[in-house]
Amino acid sequence: MITELEDMPAGVVGFEASGTLHAEDYRDVLLPAITAAAEAGDVRFLLVVHDFTGMTPGALWQDLRIGVEHLRAWKRIALVTDIEWMTHLTAMFGWMTPGEVRVFPSERRDEALTWVSP
Repeated sequence: MITELEDMPAGVVGFEASGTLHAEDYRDVLLPAITAAAEAGDVRFLLVVHDFTGMTPGALWQDLRIGVEHLRAWKRIALVTDIEWMTHLTAMFGWMTPGEVRVFPSERRDEALTWVSP
């Protein structure tokens, strides 16, 4: 499940993800916000993940599609999580992600928001 965070400053789109992610989460929640951000300029993205149990194949496809469709618009991505394997995978493969990517532990969410903001 993905829910949009309402307390984001101008120029930042933020979401919280938990449980299993489905294609509908991307299509109905993420895609409209990211498309609007890309049309307005840079995509500055904050993602907070407390728990994660997986992705459906459709969600994985939508995830790849979103990244590619707005390839040049991605400016910064802040991942806020205490899930160790996500931190390690982001460190290993973050260079493949468009824009700058940084991982922050949950207690540093405010720092992540400051970093990702314009």
